[in-house]
Amino acid sequence: MGYAGGTSLRPTYHEIGDHAEAVQIDYDPSQITYADLLELFWAARRPTRPAWKRQYMSAIFYADESQLLQAKETHRRVSESVGAEIFVEILPADSFYRAEDYHQKYYLQRHGELMAELRAPYPEFRDFVDSTAAARLNGYLGGARTQGLTEDDLEPLGLSPTARRIVLKSRR
Repeated sequence: MGYAGGTSLRPTYHEIGDHAEAVQIDYDPSQITYADLLELFWAARRPTRPAWKRQYMSAIFYADESQLLQAKETHRRVSESVGAEIFVEILPADSFYRAEDYHQKYYLQRHGELMAELRAPYPEFRDFVDSTAAARLNGYLGGARTQGLTEDDLEPLGLSPTARRIVLKSRR
């Protein structure tokens, strides 16, 4: 979680300037492509709904010309399919500023017992924030992709059986 798309230096939640709240996704293109990420982006949007404040705008960030062209193409395709104005900006991925610690892995941080367990493998908070396991747990606790989730699905995340049960119970 952080801030991107603006010009002010070192934005914060209370002084965000012209930035928007954003997530930065580090991905392996051999596992998922930028085009796949764009499809996920559009599937999770109501693109005809304008943001009530720039801070909450929908935006696609691109790193190079190829990504820009792909983003524009999906924007055009979605616009044609819905037949209405699309409120999604396409912006260069110039800089990303991490949000304050209390904004990171928000759903997971609300579970003290899980956080205590994660302190062993991630003693540094930044390592915790950058962890794939923490990202998945935060998503599960926030309600993402939880249908049919089992303790076995959570085992690769390195959680104890008790922690796995907590995740399964809390998402309901």
